[in-house]
Amino acid sequence: SLIVGGIGVMNIMLVSVTERTREIGIRKALGATRGNILIQFLIEACILTVLGGVIGFGLGIFFAWMSAIVGGWPLVISVNLGLLSVGISILIGI
Repeated sequence: SLIVGGIGVMNIMLVSVTERTREIGIRKALGATRGNILIQFLIEACILTVLGGVIGFGLGIFFAWMSAIVGGWPLVISVNLGLLSVGISILIGI
């Protein structure tokens, strides 16, 4: 699922760059460097993947909670694993 998510982010960012070529051209004409534009798109990709990671972690907690209620099991949530999953999603965005 991480590979599929990474490919999805890659496609979204490719479409974003393709649709925003005029904006990139205007920014370059106003003095923006390639590095500035690269950083902008990297930040956008990281924000996208962090939101996806947080939403995915939240949905995972919700469904684990629902299974615990239905099955009568104790619910154990690991904050470290949650932070790790969000960190991995950031790496996928980069």
